[in-house]
Amino acid sequence: MPPGPSTAPVARSLLPDTATVAADGRLHVGGCDLLALASRFGTPLFVYDEAHLRSRCAEAAAAFDDGAAYATKAFLCRAMAQLAHEEGLCLDVASLGELHCALSAGVPASRLVLHGNNKSEEELAAALAAGVGRIVLDGDDDLDRLAPLLERRREPQAVLVRVTPGVEAHTHEFVRTGQEDTKFGVSIASGAAARLIERAAATDGVALVGLHAHIGSQVFDVGSLAVAAGILASFFAPLGLEELCVGGGLGVAYVAGESAPRISEWGRAVRAACSAAGVGSQVRVTAEPGRAIVAAAGVTLYTVGSIKRLEGIRTYVAVDGGMSDNPRPVLYGSGYEAFLPRATTSLRPMAARVVGKHCESGDVLVDDARLPADLRVGDVLCTPVTGAYGYSMASTYNRVGRPAVVFVKDGDARVVLRRETPEDLEALEAQPASGTSS
Repeated sequence: MPPGPSTAPVARSLLPDTATVAADGRLHVGGCDLLALASRFGTPLFVYDEAHLRSRCAEAAAAFDDGAAYATKAFLCRAMAQLAHEEGLCLDVASLGELHCALSAGVPASRLVLHGNNKSEEELAAALAAGVGRIVLDGDDDLDRLAPLLERRREPQAVLVRVTPGVEAHTHEFVRTGQEDTKFGVSIASGAAARLIERAAATDGVALVGLHAHIGSQVFDVGSLAVAAGILASFFAPLGLEELCVGGGLGVAYVAGESAPRISEWGRAVRAACSAAGVGSQVRVTAEPGRAIVAAAGVTLYTVGSIKRLEGIRTYVAVDGGMSDNPRPVLYGSGYEAFLPRATTSLRPMAARVVGKHCESGDVLVDDARLPADLRVGDVLCTPVTGAYGYSMASTYNRVGRPAVVFVKDGDARVVLRRETPEDLEALEAQPASGTSS
């Protein structure tokens, strides 16, 4: 069971690396006052600590061979793609859009890995045309679509086969991916993995270079990740392949009382498990961290618009965002903290449910938040550890545009994604507006 909500000030461990509190209690990240950022750029607003991002990317690059592959699904824009590449990482892309973004950011195609459990012919063709470094085969249908595209290609395409190691991670069922009952990969236990490996090795134009596995997301136990790596390595070792990717899934702390391993600890555990299974030092062992790089680097700022005290029931605090910018609480029941960046070190004795502005009773951001007693309408409220799967999973429900995203560093704030406007949404309309000519 996760720990209960704390009335203490927000834990320093949940804030970005460069977070500091001024004498007046106001929170600064990257040398920037969060209240000033909210005033300047409006809310909701995603704020990322660039130094934090670079530190985690560098740690991942050091923990695994030839740089890990940043899992772009966690958060992607051109600025993030450039940053990850500059710090020595490859990029893991799983759609035409992610591929296009990485390429437009100037990331060399050779540093890209194409993923996905149902790759379209269009995605595969675009990846081949760009010259991506690796394509991960999720099953026979991937190979069926890929093989004809390779017939006129001079250079073979390097591929990995994604296998399921039969490890059930202790995490939410929707983000478990390593057990037998999953839409991802091919089973080692059933023999399907061996058959696809044999078929891929015999396919013209395919260069089978390794295996890939992923047991799930938000995994706190390095032991589970090491066990999965050991099972995968035991299957891998006799094949004589050159690359072994253990996927991602390392968890992060979202609320007070939680703790998570560092990327470097994960890397050491994986290497030890691979070595024990007979995987030699000549094998390239890599991984795909996403959440562990970006989650704690980001915070979201909102403006409180309504406070409803229902006597004997609860207090509702409504902000100007919601499930459109952070759907994780709705999808997974994910827990978050909330605090006021004007009073960062203040106690938080007031229990409240922080909700959004969307037309759903389930539009909840923090189910059981603790906030300062002097909370008032107009306050800027902050939820930390929102750098992963917030913006990337954002929607335009109720035609609410996605928030702006700023990177902060050394007192400077730069917009890397501007706020989405009603005009942006209108631009997608196929029919002209009423009263205009076609």
